[in-house]
Amino acid sequence: MILRHFSGTVSSDPKTLSPPDWNNRALFNMIWPLMIEQILAVTMGAVDTAMVSSVGEYAISGVNIVDNINNLLIIAFSALCTGGAVVISQYIGRRDAANARLASRQLVYSVTGVSIVIMAVTVMVRRPLISLIYGNIEDTVMGASSTYLMITSFSYPMLALYNSCAALFRSIGNSKVTMRIALLVNILNIGGNALFILGLKLGVAGAALSTLISRSVAAAVLLSMLVTNRRDPISLAGILKIKIVRPMVHNILNVGIPSGLESSMFQIGRLLTQRIFTTFGTAAIAGNAIASVVNSFSFMPGNAYGMVLLTVVGQCVGAGDYAAVKRNTVKIMKLSYITVFVMNLLIYIFMEPLISIFRLSGEAHDLAKLFLRVHCISMTIGWALSFGLPNALRAAGDARYVMIVASASMWTVRVSAAYLLSYVFGAGPLGVWLAMGGDFIVRGTCYLIRWFGGKWEHQRVIDS
Repeated sequence: MILRHFSGTVSSDPKTLSPPDWNNRALFNMIWPLMIEQILAVTMGAVDTAMVSSVGEYAISGVNIVDNINNLLIIAFSALCTGGAVVISQYIGRRDAANARLASRQLVYSVTGVSIVIMAVTVMVRRPLISLIYGNIEDTVMGASSTYLMITSFSYPMLALYNSCAALFRSIGNSKVTMRIALLVNILNIGGNALFILGLKLGVAGAALSTLISRSVAAAVLLSMLVTNRRDPISLAGILKIKIVRPMVHNILNVGIPSGLESSMFQIGRLLTQRIFTTFGTAAIAGNAIASVVNSFSFMPGNAYGMVLLTVVGQCVGAGDYAAVKRNTVKIMKLSYITVFVMNLLIYIFMEPLISIFRLSGEAHDLAKLFLRVHCISMTIGWALSFGLPNALRAAGDARYVMIVASASMWTVRVSAAYLLSYVFGAGPLGVWLAMGGDFIVRGTCYLIRWFGGKWEHQRVIDS
């Protein structure tokens, strides 16, 4: 039975649901599995990089380059998942199980279709795409990047299915299922890395194959669970009887498109600033790659709280309880700030042994430490407001404002300042990380002003 941690119960009428009651216990029951899931996700990335590092710095650089491109390319279906999660959460909050099921199927259709198109285009233009973004890079790095991108692109549809199914489970507050699947993915990925990289000596191709297999298994398991379960309001039973409902897709796109444009601008800006590292040599690329892997641990609590906000705020808005929206958002943001501070403090203290796990040259090692020192401070100050609070605004239907602020801050602060600091003011590759910190603070301030202004309360996602 879903929503079992709420004070109400699930109605036997398939068209209705019990109203959500997000007390402290309910929040905790959703947060801790998401925390573990984020730890597992970051661990998989770190293990990938650590195992690939045995091949050489060119392999680390190649994988890092493709990971940045992959993040941009998968934004489209990830954003649709966000739009779907908001729509479905609001229907659940409104106790409308029939429309929740309908929206669930439309989400899967939309995300899968977009991912297949992206996969096909990426396979055909992978080398020109890498050159367009990163310019002239060393032949060994280009070879590794091209191989890794081609293989991982075949996993896009599987990743799209996985993300959409995971979003469905989270929309009803069931984060334990996605946590267990994340554990399965890690086991398969680490085992695959050991076999393909260390055993069969396939290098970056081995890392990519491991990723492809683990994503495929995860998607298949989650999809089968939703197809065979006919009782939940997120059931995908009968999904093969494809029927596109345009009004429902429109509701999803109203949140998904602004979120996608925002995330795309973020990733494009990030790729443009990442290109700066290529002009300072392989050591700068490798140092940035390892610093990014290590600092990804500090994102874990914020990412988990952001997912919780989508569900909690979405359900409370659907129920028309804006007092609960404000109360729960403040509570979750306080927790986010506390945990982000603790994580960054731990990374700052144990920075040396964390970086030493990876086989870097002395120059790359020192650069990684320098990047992390700046990031730990700036992230503690502004990350929760700049990447946590906007999820509450999105869940209330204010996705367009979030998109405008994020895009403006990206181009006027992160990108422009990075180039100025790196080349004009002589900060070198460190300028990228300084500009990133400034971006956190600027966009976070804008979201906070919007929140207190209250205009987000007048937005609508689903018909009343």
